Amino acid sequence: MKIFMIIIGVLMALCGISCMCTPVITFLEAGYFLVILLLVYGISAVIKAVVRKEFGIPFLFGILSVILGVVIMVVPGLKLMTDGMLIYIMAVWFLMQGVVSIFMSFRQKKLAQGKGWIGTLVLGILGVLLGMYSLAHPVLLAFTFGVLVGVYFIESGINMIVIAVSVPSAE
Repeated sequence: MKIFMIIIGVLMALCGISCMCTPVITFLEAGYFLVILLLVYGISAVIKAVVRKEFGIPFLFGILSVILGVVIMVVPGLKLMTDGMLIYIMAVWFLMQGVVSIFMSFRQKKLAQGKGWIGTLVLGILGVLLGMYSLAHPVLLAFTFGVLVGVYFIESGINMIVIAVSVPSAE
């Protein structure tokens, strides 16, 4: 599991560098990423419901996700609106990820007996500050979206590597 976390951490950091090098493309393509997520979630929820023969709320949300994904993909104005919503979604995501990193740093402190938890704490605080700043200045976030997403991916990738290296393996 340690090796897997290190590999994912390195890949996330490399993706972050890519986003920072192409910030405008990152912003313009982010809406398509959301559409793909909606379609994958929706299709998998529908398949899971059909296999289990459970046609409740998850099945309904699966169908709605597929419909929403297709509608956003084919109606050009909705794609632009989706990009605008993503600005706020990413700001909240930065904030929540920072809070989670702060809590993880204290958990890491207990498990690792003082190794590396300060780095995770600092990165968590930076994530919270980035999220609060992004919520306060959404227009600036739109212009720097690719750079901030890149910073987030790099921060998360480094955080995964630090946790993988510093926390003793359960294996």
